[in-house]
Amino acid sequence: MSGEGPNEAGRLLAAYDAQLRTDAETPSAIAVTRLGPLRLVTFAGGRGFVTYRDLGEAAAASQATDAAAPAPADEAAATADVAGLVAAALAHYRADPAITRVEWKTRGHDRAPGLHDALVAAGFAPDETESIMIGEAAALAVDVALPDGVRLRRVTAEHDVRAMSAMQDEVFGDEPSDEMANALLRRLALDDGMELWVAESGREIVSAGRLEPVAGTDFAGIWGGATRPAWRGQGIYRALTAARARSALERGKTLIHSDSTEFSRPILERSGLLKVSTTTPYRWRR
Repeated sequence: MSGEGPNEAGRLLAAYDAQLRTDAETPSAIAVTRLGPLRLVTFAGGRGFVTYRDLGEAAAASQATDAAAPAPADEAAATADVAGLVAAALAHYRADPAITRVEWKTRGHDRAPGLHDALVAAGFAPDETESIMIGEAAALAVDVALPDGVRLRRVTAEHDVRAMSAMQDEVFGDEPSDEMANALLRRLALDDGMELWVAESGREIVSAGRLEPVAGTDFAGIWGGATRPAWRGQGIYRALTAARARSALERGKTLIHSDSTEFSRPILERSGLLKVSTTTPYRWRR
């Protein structure tokens, strides 16, 4: 990828903030309520999700410059504003008995004074921090040799989707559940552009992931990447990523983004993606 470095990372991060931190971030939402700068999203299955482009005046009040830092009173007011947003957002979800859990998605480059403390005080718990990775789709769309007997294919049939979801639950250490498979099947029925890809050895799914082109933007997301431990280190995940990148290019998407664990981040970096920031989900359960 040309222009790698701080300037390129800044360009990609600006595109991420401008294009993805909108309704484009939650294409399968069943309801979205605006609360100041927040977007309070409701998904099927009793799941809430809080996101935003910035925290408005609360964020602006906290931004220090080289010329002068904000006065303590301004910082305190900004912190109170953020705490008020957290309380109001949680009250919104508490009022709906169907909501059983909420994720508040934070980003490391945001100015959000007191947000961590306000979320924890409200009963949210921080999860693992991941890297926001962005790069040119063309940099990933390369030929990757697969081990003998392994093939890639796109899946749409219900039995394939359920087998893929069960494998991902197993690899991620989650309890077996039909919830994700049901959500993916609903998405496929909507025909919103999402693609599901697997790598198979015989009849066994050994790696899987999905592609999510984002309507009205230059982006497609690659999500849910999981590879069985015995099959790692053989180029399968990279080949699966390349296949999804080629499909993204065919759909006119030039940029790829992903929230990556420390396991997948080095693979994406070797493919030409840059770490532009971090994201930490905070989770609340009723």
